Amino acid sequence: MKRRVILAGFGATAIFPFEAFLARPAVADVQLGSKTLTTVSDGNLVLPLEFAYPAVPRGQVVALLEAAGRPVERLEPPCNVTVLRDGDKVVLFDVGSGPNFMPSAGRLMENMDVAGISPEEVTDVVFTHAHPDHIWGLLDDFDDFVFPQAAYHINRAEWDYWRADDTLENTPEARQSFVVGARNRFDALDGVINLFDYGDEVISGVEAVDTAGHTPGHTSFAVHDDSDSVMILGDAVTNSAVSFPHPDWPSGSDQDVEMAIAARVALLDRLATEKSKLIGFHLPNGGIGRAEKAGKGYRFIGEY
Repeated sequence: MKRRVILAGFGATAIFPFEAFLARPAVADVQLGSKTLTTVSDGNLVLPLEFAYPAVPRGQVVALLEAAGRPVERLEPPCNVTVLRDGDKVVLFDVGSGPNFMPSAGRLMENMDVAGISPEEVTDVVFTHAHPDHIWGLLDDFDDFVFPQAAYHINRAEWDYWRADDTLENTPEARQSFVVGARNRFDALDGVINLFDYGDEVISGVEAVDTAGHTPGHTSFAVHDDSDSVMILGDAVTNSAVSFPHPDWPSGSDQDVEMAIAARVALLDRLATEKSKLIGFHLPNGGIGRAEKAGKGYRFIGEY
């Protein structure tokens, strides 16, 4: 696999510090046979430590972050949107958060321009799940599709969950905006969405992999080329310093904690065994790398 990097700066704001992000690659890519997988930055999130790992002693999390040279007062996970170029296909995996979720995110369009990708070129959008940082970038300020020529694809279980009559009332108040936002986007997609199940070939060479738990229909994707493959993780693994060495630690962002842990452990074991490349939506420096067995857990080996 060949790889390259294109550098692009992030715009600073007065609300969140971005000094640590100015030198990070906004675009990184890897060649898979005739296919090219490119990650394009949508910026980053800013999350309290207690939100991410509420059931883990703070000192243990801080120690791992310090050892990795990360900030310890909060988490600042990057957001990497993957673009697959395969012949006349230009496929986006998720669409970022758009301008209305966090001031530190919503930079996909400017960084797609850096990557030389226009919205009109996109032929397909494939969703890992319907959290705000993955789907809220679907519509512009006029509620029109940002990617007007695209066909849209999502897991059937994910579609059914967010549209169910009792989802809003069964969601904690702090996250009810997630439901409202997902339904708003799903209303726009109704009638044009293509639903798939785990194990399906969503588009040619792209297999839907079961990583439910983070959300009920969360899906990772194995992009195949002959015997080689790259796994697009979505949010099955979210932190290179914590999720790899301790995949069994519960995460506050996972809806079904035990199911998500089982999915994470199985996925990392598969990746380490097969030695295949991975792309993590929230992993550092473009998110491209691989998983390696390390003691009772794993380690992330970044490509950049």
